Amino acid sequence: FAEKAIKMFVETEGNSKENESWVFLSSKDGDLRDRKATEAIFEKYKPTHVIHLAAKVGGLFANMAQKVEFYRENVIINDNIMECCRINKVKKLVSFLSTCIFPDKTKYPIDETMLHDGPPHPSNEGYAYAKRLIDTLNRAYAEEYNCNFTSIIPTNIYGPHDNFSIQNGHVIPGLIHKCYNAKKDNTPFTVWGSGTSLRQFIYSLDLAELTVWVMRDYHSPDPITLSVDEAAEVSIKDVALSVAKAMKFEGEVKFDTDKADGQFKKTACNKKLRGYLPDYKFTSIDEGIQKSVDWFVENYEKARK
Repeated sequence: FAEKAIKMFVETEGNSKENESWVFLSSKDGDLRDRKATEAIFEKYKPTHVIHLAAKVGGLFANMAQKVEFYRENVIINDNIMECCRINKVKKLVSFLSTCIFPDKTKYPIDETMLHDGPPHPSNEGYAYAKRLIDTLNRAYAEEYNCNFTSIIPTNIYGPHDNFSIQNGHVIPGLIHKCYNAKKDNTPFTVWGSGTSLRQFIYSLDLAELTVWVMRDYHSPDPITLSVDEAAEVSIKDVALSVAKAMKFEGEVKFDTDKADGQFKKTACNKKLRGYLPDYKFTSIDEGIQKSVDWFVENYEKARK
């Protein structure tokens, strides 16, 4: 999904540089858990720069049931990619981390320096520790081999090409699909939970633009958080009402308070990013939701759902 956003961004006129040639791969191009398959990919494409998005991912229950697999497979993927980048003298490696790998018990807002300050939530510790090791190894590769490896920590991503599954998708795409169904069936638009939880959402094309900036211009092994400002944090209720407005849904919006709200807030600090890009203008939540709704309606048949 993030890969599709980066592709959309670099293929937009004026965003790709003359000396750049971009290649986009998926799991169909090779199994990165297999060292020989990974080496074959590097041999075939001979990349000078790599954006590492690959991971074994899953929802809450999959993470709880398969901690060993989430740890082992992600460690193997990361080791294969990082070592192949070193051996092939890749000039820059940018790996994706996640806010869910931060300590479970922490103070807010969270920032990059707090990543290793305590254990992650027990539900996803296999995944979280595997991802944290990328940060450890970025510094180790810099110290020992002078490699230019870094990582980015995005907050909640949404936008075109997302997974719009109501059961397994993230908040915004799930609400968009649910509201689409409510409009089509002339039924209430029901939102799980009270709607009071607060979240920061980053539009996928903004994340793509900032990822490309990191690739070109941010040169430190220490991670950088890619997030909207703290002032742009919104409640799930505001998101749901924005989805209803974008969908031109005029029926009843209901909040099912029997369903859990999850964590109240997970505020991330983007002070480090703002130090580099003080004037960067993020897509507003209402504009991003409108674009996402329009894309979903236009691409309903082929959208992941």
